[in-house]
Amino acid sequence: MTKIKSIWSCKECGHKQVKWTGSCSACQQWNTFEEEEPEQIERFEKLQPNPSHPLRVKEVQFSQVRRTSTKMVEWDRLLGGGIVAGSLTLVAGDPGIGKSTLLLQLAENLAAQGLTVLYVSGEESLEQTSLRAARLGAKDDHLFLLSETFFSPIQAAIRRLKPQVLIVDSIQILYKAELPSAPGSVSQVRELALEFMHMAKGSGMSVYLIGHVTKSGEIAGPRVLEHMVDVVLEFEGDQRQGYRLLRAAKNRFGPTDDIVLFQMGSAGLQEVRNPSLIFLEERNKELAGSVIIPTVEGSRALLIEVQALVAASAFATSTRKSTGLDGNRLTLLLAVLEKRMGYALHHNDVFVSVAGGLKIVEPAVDLGILLAITSSFCNKPLDGDTVVMGEVGLGGEVRSVTKMEQRIREAVHMGFARCVLPERSIQGLPSDLRNKIELIPVASVEKAIAELIP
Repeated sequence: MTKIKSIWSCKECGHKQVKWTGSCSACQQWNTFEEEEPEQIERFEKLQPNPSHPLRVKEVQFSQVRRTSTKMVEWDRLLGGGIVAGSLTLVAGDPGIGKSTLLLQLAENLAAQGLTVLYVSGEESLEQTSLRAARLGAKDDHLFLLSETFFSPIQAAIRRLKPQVLIVDSIQILYKAELPSAPGSVSQVRELALEFMHMAKGSGMSVYLIGHVTKSGEIAGPRVLEHMVDVVLEFEGDQRQGYRLLRAAKNRFGPTDDIVLFQMGSAGLQEVRNPSLIFLEERNKELAGSVIIPTVEGSRALLIEVQALVAASAFATSTRKSTGLDGNRLTLLLAVLEKRMGYALHHNDVFVSVAGGLKIVEPAVDLGILLAITSSFCNKPLDGDTVVMGEVGLGGEVRSVTKMEQRIREAVHMGFARCVLPERSIQGLPSDLRNKIELIPVASVEKAIAELIP
């Protein structure tokens, strides 16, 4: 049994707290708190609580993982085929990015298939959540709402309702009475995550936890939270733009570092089936400093536009700014460009940005960044039907990158005619791919610039 201390409940508004106070902080009434004993509920344990004797790896019997489709094609692909029964998933992102909207849409899709879904909202009232549900068209009878921050009533509701899917919004706002720390503290988040893990593994219920992030973009709370969950989904995007990116940072049931692109509209978040088309639809082929780069996120290849601007500096110290790229990597590439090509970039401000708000960390974009900077510095646009890829070393050499065939096929699919790639990567490419696009192998930065910017 999980022993829970007494709590104090306001008889006027129902507000609950751990300690007695003279006035209620919610309704401002005096002498309204009454002591009550919360229902004692057993902790959910695993289906097989008694450990068995060690087995040889070939003797272990396993069954096929049970998955449920979310009726969202891209979401199912991100998870590896659908929601896994008994899984614990953490969804984190900036405030206002659309986490609650996305999870409420997911709850409606699952409830429409006959699954009992409980949506626990600790940050909003039932009226606020129901207004969002009405806007999204979520009205299935199998979808239940609960506005509560105290863990004991939530646990009691789960035991009575026995939902197949539980959504908690958010893990940082809930608290347990027997812990003296405040909601969102390390001990509260750790203990609550442990409780929800026991629920998921013991009853086969799929649990989704919405998490907050810090100013630096990291998930708030103890690091053990990310270790305990099965899946970590990071919600990214600029609130001023209509596009949102959902990235799988951890996935025990499918691929990691995969992405799904959503577009925010009046009816909620809509999946984008062809991200390359979205990122390239507003590009100007005659613009100097623009280059198209095939990149790979998880199992998906997509084309992005990287723009560079080189302008004379008005100050003694020049500026280097990057959006969507690593600033330290940009400084390194500028040093390579100055050393190998002799460009006097130290007298110029350099700005580099990935169009569309996407963040790229893989080194395959190095060569494209250098060519975009060179194009802006020389004020000569690159060929609009050419894509560029390759990692650049400190010696100015162009190194090979992974998943080359997948990148080139995406370029062919989007109608590009030429591809600049590392010289070693051209080996092993299928002949049918060579006939569909012109391949331009390069071994150094100097040769790549000579090919595209004579």
